[in-house]
Amino acid sequence: MKEPLSSRRFEELVDQAMQELPEELMSRISNLHIAIEESPPATAEDAEVLGLYEGVPLTERSADYYGVMPDLITLFKSNIEDEAGDADDVREVVRVTVLHEIAHHFGIDDDRLEELGWD
Repeated sequence: MKEPLSSRRFEELVDQAMQELPEELMSRISNLHIAIEESPPATAEDAEVLGLYEGVPLTERSADYYGVMPDLITLFKSNIEDEAGDADDVREVVRVTVLHEIAHHFGIDDDRLEELGWD
């Protein structure tokens, strides 16, 4: 992408992607935070990763799940912009990345996402 989006505009796209989720999914999201970083840490296994889910998926939580730090979805702005190619495509790449990471929150792994065409 020639010129990166402002951080504010990128955050707006993430907010839009979240608002477009069906209410039945939104009502089930629990203890989740979304963060935006410019790029993945140097220690990341995949330097081109667009997003990362860290936490305990809903399908693995037990009855005594409480008092824990929120699950974290981190979106990597520069990688998303690189994947998009131009500013017009960033919105779609953000949307798909948010959906992909939210799927992990619901316990859907990468293999299943690939089967569903969301790799």
